Amino acid sequence: MDVKEAGSFSARKQRFRMKVNGIEQEVDAVPTARLIDLLRTEFQLTGTKVSCGIGRCGACSVLLDGKLANACMTMAYQADGHSITTIEGLQKEELDICQTAFLEEGGFQCGYCTPGMTIALKALFQENPQPTDEDIEEGLAGNLCRCTGYGGIMRSACRIRKEVASGKRESLDFSRSYGKAPDIKN
Repeated sequence: MDVKEAGSFSARKQRFRMKVNGIEQEVDAVPTARLIDLLRTEFQLTGTKVSCGIGRCGACSVLLDGKLANACMTMAYQADGHSITTIEGLQKEELDICQTAFLEEGGFQCGYCTPGMTIALKALFQENPQPTDEDIEEGLAGNLCRCTGYGGIMRSACRIRKEVASGKRESLDFSRSYGKAPDIKN
């Protein structure tokens, strides 16, 4: 068998099922297709960004069964049968508490890292509703901001912590949200 035949053998598509932002989805893909590519091309969810492609920057952060994961390093076969939440999945009728904190505290500059940072904070606050500043820094360690906008990002995280402590939120589960979502029409 030559290389071309071997490559075509390994590239046979399979059907994968996953829940994306609460919706059951099916997709035919090669097992090694990256989750980031499926999200952006097959499901048209472009909020999750492609940047380094090697799991170092966090721009592609998603929640995989509620845990933080790099979509650029997660293959289709690894996502099969699991629940994936993207930045689009945080917003219901209103903005999620993490999204609102970024808006109100200026937690972004160019905005490219914002979806990944927001997802990372969502994962952190679901696991630890009252993290210390050190916990927040550790929770965001896998996410890079090329604009060096870390001050606004930390203010956003501290605002979430303050709102959780003040009792404005019973929990940070996906059914809770805060703020009116903007009405965006094409």
